[in-house]
Amino acid sequence: MRVFIELSYDGTNYHGWQRQPVSYTVQQVIEEALERLCGTKTAIVGCGRTDAEVHASYYVAHCDIPTLSETQRFDSLDQLAFKLNGILNYDVAIKSITEVSEKAHARFDASERSYTYLIHTIKNPFLSGRSARIFGELDVEAMRKAALHLIFKGDFAAFCKTGSDVKTTICDVRKLEIFEDALNGQIRIEISADRYLRNMVRAIVGTLLEVGRGKLCESDFQDVIASCDRSRAGRSAPGCGLYLSSVEYPLNVFVSTYL
Repeated sequence: MRVFIELSYDGTNYHGWQRQPVSYTVQQVIEEALERLCGTKTAIVGCGRTDAEVHASYYVAHCDIPTLSETQRFDSLDQLAFKLNGILNYDVAIKSITEVSEKAHARFDASERSYTYLIHTIKNPFLSGRSARIFGELDVEAMRKAALHLIFKGDFAAFCKTGSDVKTTICDVRKLEIFEDALNGQIRIEISADRYLRNMVRAIVGTLLEVGRGKLCESDFQDVIASCDRSRAGRSAPGCGLYLSSVEYPLNVFVSTYL
């Protein structure tokens, strides 16, 4: 049967989500744990790729596992989730495992994904590796005004990693909000879209930081978007501040809607 696995992970010790020949990845450790419990190699498909050091407070993957009648290693999906958590490292947590329709796809069926980017401007040892340390003052209001120009459906090539093999650079960005806790020197950026290009969120954040530092004005930022030229945008913000935070699916993906 096909299941969706809802999970979260701290990406600090991993070279991203996707399995690689040499590097240690989140996909690899989950597949190895599933093999131990299912008694057979079990490939999982994630809702998207995250880069090295990038985190996920919410992530979805799908895989095909033996039916409950075919295995003696677990008697429910809740027990499978419990046993997986017992095997996996402290930095990967299974939230739930749910049966879905046989053609459900964690990546292609997702209708919207949201990312959160965390920044701190005051040194804080408890945020190390989980938020990007940015030096100097930032004009957050200028960043907010610039960010409004990103909420549209159109070409985001200016924020796509150079050399990416994509069929289209058209995305529908539906929300981009910036929140500030000035007292503690913390900034949170939230973005939602139907799809993302490689390195897109980190490139957007890096360019917004240029606005916050006064190196780009609002009209400059608009010119960057219109140029569709990655070299015009800012450097990518550090991976440690980025979290995949939400993935939305249509209800008909889940088996329960057919019962």
